[in-house]
Amino acid sequence: MITSQQNPRIKAARKLSDRKERHASGHLLVEGVRLLADAWHSGSRPEVVFFAPELLDKNAGARDLVATLAAGGCECLACAPAVFATLVDTLTPQGIVAVLHLPALPLPPHPTLALVLDEVRDPGNAGTLLRSAAAAGVELVIFGPHTVDPFNDKVVRAGMGAHFRTPVRVCPTWRHVQETLGTRLPLYLAEAGQHLTYDAVDWRQPCGLIVGGEAAGAGGEARAIARPISIPMHAAVESLNAAVAGSIILFEAARQRRRRP
Repeated sequence: MITSQQNPRIKAARKLSDRKERHASGHLLVEGVRLLADAWHSGSRPEVVFFAPELLDKNAGARDLVATLAAGGCECLACAPAVFATLVDTLTPQGIVAVLHLPALPLPPHPTLALVLDEVRDPGNAGTLLRSAAAAGVELVIFGPHTVDPFNDKVVRAGMGAHFRTPVRVCPTWRHVQETLGTRLPLYLAEAGQHLTYDAVDWRQPCGLIVGGEAAGAGGEARAIARPISIPMHAAVESLNAAVAGSIILFEAARQRRRRP
């Protein structure tokens, strides 16, 4: 039982709340039964698992998951309540957290549908977009310039396991974005009030969608290389939430691709 908040393993895990520390170490801290189960079933093996015995007594799912991870050879360490509380930031923790390697799924050699987040700073929107992308069959998601870190804890929770199912890359500049795409994909930019509507695009062809930030939209470089498209709206509504707009467009692409000749 770990009883000290100054335990070196606990201190190292707490540091993973910092973006620089995550990327320098190549690890992230993941909390909760659903996320850890998704990671485990996707082939991601925890470096170390921390659990709170008194919380496991109230959560059969967490208790079973700890048993599964331990049987799989993962190091599982019990923590005193005060120690475990320093590792979580949810109001009702489920009693299990783990240190995982940052997901780095292999990129497809020739992606035919990609999503690029440009200046999306809200972690809830970013995580929801990633979740929608995974559900719609997107093959690559790029967190572009001035966008929240994809491994921010709120992004990971909103992604609901999508980090472990869809290739994600961080690209700090548009040069990196284009290098990562690896091909000259036609790019469309979700933007309100445009003449070309999202359902008039042929999404069966290889292409990418750019979703801009919540307040100012995408940056100038994205606007310069992408064709703007919009979602027609009634009742004088000016625009939609970034996650909602991006999800609508991605599922239109999925619909067309299901009916591809």
